[in-house]
Amino acid sequence: MTARQHIPMSSPDITAAEIKAVSQVLQTPYLSIGPRLAEFEERFAAYVGARYAIGVSSGTAGLHLCVVAAGVGKGDLVITTPFSFIASANVILYERAIPIFVDIDPHTLNIDPAQVAEAVEAVRSPKSKVRSQLSSFRRFAYSELKTSDLKAILPVHAFGQPADMDPILDVARQHNLAVIEDACEAFGTEYKGRRIGAPPATCDLRLATCFAFYPNKQITTGEGGMIVTNNDNWDALFRSLRNQGRDVFDAWLSHSRLGYNYRLDEMSAALGLAQLGRIEELLAKREQVAAWYNEHLADVELVETPYVAPTTTRMSWFVYVVRLAPEINRNAVIAGLEEQGIPSRPYFTPIHLQPFYRETFSYKEGDFPITEAVARSTLALPFSSVMTEEQVEYVCENLVKVLESPP
Repeated sequence: MTARQHIPMSSPDITAAEIKAVSQVLQTPYLSIGPRLAEFEERFAAYVGARYAIGVSSGTAGLHLCVVAAGVGKGDLVITTPFSFIASANVILYERAIPIFVDIDPHTLNIDPAQVAEAVEAVRSPKSKVRSQLSSFRRFAYSELKTSDLKAILPVHAFGQPADMDPILDVARQHNLAVIEDACEAFGTEYKGRRIGAPPATCDLRLATCFAFYPNKQITTGEGGMIVTNNDNWDALFRSLRNQGRDVFDAWLSHSRLGYNYRLDEMSAALGLAQLGRIEELLAKREQVAAWYNEHLADVELVETPYVAPTTTRMSWFVYVVRLAPEINRNAVIAGLEEQGIPSRPYFTPIHLQPFYRETFSYKEGDFPITEAVARSTLALPFSSVMTEEQVEYVCENLVKVLESPP
């Protein structure tokens, strides 16, 4: 029997190069708004294939600035997914707007483009179920709810798998909607041969993409994020908004607009630069760990390994999430793995069933059945680029044992 191990849920992949890069910054007078950030932005934009990259303090901060840039305000509507980390919906609430959830594709776990199109039509129909439902949202501190002002679509690329963007972009173009891509879990992902964040060749949309660099992400800066866009006006606006609303022509301590302290510091930028220099190595190592998992779990009947869509020409593995058979007690599996030193997590709790959203918007179970069915069955296993095959084998062996010995 394999001796009990302790497997971390995730671990950053830090080498001497990253430590040296951060140390060098500490020997300079520039700890904020300095040359490392400018270089990180330039190299990041080049890697993604976008014209501009704007460093921010977190992926959430980046999404918030995109919501502001899209002109989303009090009572406005933004279509998004309920199967995501809660920040993708919270940033809409920051501006006192309303997230309009639509269900997900049961395979990719991303927002369903067909339902996005249906939601756009429904919101703009005076007799639609969606519009009548909006009346129950009035208690969210609105004096005059503008139920006709749909402003944007906010798709999320869950777990490193890109959403099916082409039909979403088509709908946005037809209805003059901004598109805010949440790629906080998907740096390095490719959709139909194009890196996420690189606008289509003939893109005439108001479009921006956000990435995040938390320690469990493909690259890390500790905390931090990046917005990429080809929109000249949005680039200038993002740089002002992240720096307390100061514009390029403003004098010191002069501020042209309401802004935020969403800057990315020089130490984080230096760490990001070092990680970006290793990006192909880091992605390849994650691909290898995912391949080990796929191999060891391929014949386990009660476990469904992650699906990769035909449109996903490169999966950028953020986490490794399996789906358990409906008859499996997931909580018992989590407890059984924990006894063997293996952490695991449900991924995700549907946003509409989070306490605040239930209380504020009167959501209930059954509102988004695919999301809820998926959420009941998903389980994230330990995953990082520093995992060894021995550790993956240990996790898989114990997962099988737990599944074969139900409580």
